[in-house]
Amino acid sequence: MNTKTPVKIIKRSARRQESAPQEAAPQEQKKTAQQATRDVVSTVAGWVNEFQQKRRAETTQALKTLFSDATPQASKA
Repeated sequence: MNTKTPVKIIKRSARRQESAPQEAAPQEQKKTAQQATRDVVSTVAGWVNEFQQKRRAETTQALKTLFSDATPQASKA
């Protein structure tokens, strides 16, 4: 029984032909370091804003439930 995986042999000329068209496309879409940094910063800033808004909403809800339950009651003296 043969359990070894077959090895594909790629000749240098075939490798050069395959890699040449692939290398041209990423260069056109490649971002500068400044653009990439801006994208990362905006993404992280968005995450932080979402987290803060969620936290504020939860805090507001907790305060509403806390103070609505603690309504002043008449003393029974």
